[in-house]
Amino acid sequence: MTIITNCEFETVYEGEALGRTLSPGAVVALRGGLGAGKTAFIRGLAAGLGITSAITSPTFTIVNEYPGRVPLFHFDMYRIENEIELFDIGWDDYMERNGVCAIEWSEKIPEAIPEGAITVGIESLGGDRRRLEISDFAE
Repeated sequence: MTIITNCEFETVYEGEALGRTLSPGAVVALRGGLGAGKTAFIRGLAAGLGITSAITSPTFTIVNEYPGRVPLFHFDMYRIENEIELFDIGWDDYMERNGVCAIEWSEKIPEAIPEGAITVGIESLGGDRRRLEISDFAE
């Protein structure tokens, strides 16, 4: 599914719409360059999960946890060098905790993304416009 958003609010809104549909154990793998809008989309995803906390990018902490109707585990793989490093942060444990895992820079760890994950590619079209490509996981 392709969606064009014209402002950050619309990108957040589309994330919220997806978040309302997610069940425990869902994985959302986000792809896109710096400043593409991945964190904005995850802010909406969190709202759709009933999370009211401020959502920030976990670039330096690798993962932020947020309680809600379904807990959200927000990963940022930008600083991860390889999939072996995932085990140091308890990757397998997060996958089994019945929350929603939202993963920024998922293209850095393709072998670790479970089958059935939802992918969200975000591309800047200039200004605040974005193209969102939402689909089942495919490399």
